[in-house]
Order: sequence, then C-alpha cells, then structure tokens
Amino acid sequence: MQRVRIGLTGLAFVFILVLLATIIARPSNEPTLTANGLERQANGQAPTDALNLAAPKEPLAELGVAPGNADTNASTPAGQGR
Repeated sequence: MQRVRIGLTGLAFVFILVLLATIIARPSNEPTLTANGLERQANGQAPTDALNLAAPKEPLAELGVAPGNADTNASTPAGQGR
C-alpha cells in the first residue's frame, strides 16, 4: 500500500510541476487588454492583430503532415501517371 501511495504522490508531483512549467514558459499570443480594445469588442469590431490575419488555412498541410486540398497538391490524375 505504501508503494502505491508513493507512486501516486510522485505522479501528482510531476503533474503539478509540468502544469506550472507550462504556465510559466508559455508565451501569450493574446493582445493586451485595454479600454479601447474592450470598446471595439463591445461594438462588434474585429481585432486587427497580425496573428489573426496571417493564420494559415491548413497548418498541417503546410507542414507536410496531412494532405491538403486536391487543388493545392501538385498531383496528377490517376490516368496520367509519370
């Protein structure tokens, strides 16, 4: 029983340690909260930060991890092989 308790305590310690490290090390991509920004949000105006405008449509396809659309792939139809 003592081994289980020590194991669970260690697991909880590692979880808390990773959680704290994530909170401290993660950079915030959110714009700073100002009175003008709150007014714009209340009026329905979209934020104009560069991060939202330059967001890729298919980030996994750009990295080459997942296939993109057939239009963006440089593939040939099945009947026209190499």
